[in-house]
Amino acid sequence: QVQLVESGGGLVQAGDSLRLSCAASGRTFTNAIMGWFRQAPGKEREFLGCIRWSGGSTYYPDSVKGRFTVSRDNAKNTLYMQMHNLKSDDTAVYYCAEAMSVSNFLGSVRGYDYWGQGTQVTVSS
Repeated sequence: QVQLVESGGGLVQAGDSLRLSCAASGRTFTNAIMGWFRQAPGKEREFLGCIRWSGGSTYYPDSVKGRFTVSRDNAKNTLYMQMHNLKSDDTAVYYCAEAMSVSNFLGSVRGYDYWGQGTQVTVSS
C-alpha cells in the first residue's frame, strides 16, 4: 500500500519562498510519476507539476512555470516542490500524488492513483 505524507506547509508572507516535501512509502512502481496539486476553497483541484521517479523529467502547466519547481530524492523516497514569489492566490491545500504509470491524464486528478492528506499553505498579503 502506497502512503504519501506531505509536510512543509504553513503561513508565509507574499513574496516569500517555501519548500514542500512528500515522503513516499510502500511504493514499488518503477515507472511511477509523482505530481503536485492544490485546492483552494470552492475551487477544483489544480495541477502544479509532475516528475518521473526514474529519469527525473518534469512537466509544468504554464500557470506556475518558472515559479514552482518539482524535484525528488530517490534515495529518500521523497518528492519536493520549491515555490518562489508566493502570492495570496497561492493559498490552498497542497497535495502530492502518485501515478503508477504514464498516461495522457497526468495533468489532471484522474491520472493519479494515490494521494496524500494535504498540507495547508497560507500566503498573507
